Amino acid sequence: MPMNKVEIPGVNTAKLPVLTNTEMRELFRSMQAGDLACRDRLINGNLRLVLSVIQRFQNRGEHSDDLFQVGCIGLMKAIDNFDLEQNVKFSTYAVPMIIGEIRRYLRDNNPIRVSRSLRDVAYKALQVRDYLVHRYAKEPTISEIAEELAVPREEVLYALDAIQEPVSLFEPVYHDGGDPIYVMDQISDEKNQDKIWLEGIALREAMRRLSDREKMILTMRFFQGKTQMEVADEIGISQAQVSRLEKAALIHMRKHM
Repeated sequence: MPMNKVEIPGVNTAKLPVLTNTEMRELFRSMQAGDLACRDRLINGNLRLVLSVIQRFQNRGEHSDDLFQVGCIGLMKAIDNFDLEQNVKFSTYAVPMIIGEIRRYLRDNNPIRVSRSLRDVAYKALQVRDYLVHRYAKEPTISEIAEELAVPREEVLYALDAIQEPVSLFEPVYHDGGDPIYVMDQISDEKNQDKIWLEGIALREAMRRLSDREKMILTMRFFQGKTQMEVADEIGISQAQVSRLEKAALIHMRKHM
């Protein structure tokens, strides 16, 4: 599915420069030798990379220019920490750092407030997760992260859940060329199902067929939560009579439901 073009106020994205791999390596060598002007050229030459990353976050309700500025911070961190000796393209190294910076920004500006201590546990867990991935080249389990942090597994799980970004009910989850399917289409409503609605109608119709005394007894017993003895005291009959009337009323209702 094609992504929409990102528009940044004050930035002509069509005229942003693009650097070749050879130019990038030469600029990195010069920058690491102390030429700060080359750092500026590296930043300007990779702004398109930031634009491509923030396209993923367009449905989060954030302004594109805010995400662009945050993404540029991630880009600068990637430029300052990139190791030319590693046999990896700069974009491969930079994209996760740009995404990480944007996600941190979104977490810190989350409208759902999370306590500082819980957020600290979550950030430490994410750091440990990155460390374990780098060390063992596989995704660690929650138990492995908790063991490395020396905290209970449940605490790590709760902390990571707490910093998850909220998802809009109108965010599309599937699109096959026709009408999109949104998150809200995948959520069931157990309180408003047709079956429950129909049962409610049948219950009211069956109640209408009862005598006034039977209605009163069932209302007091099952809607007000009173015991048979309490009902008996209130309407002035014995508990045995209440029991017989209740049983007869229920049998009568079942015939009409």
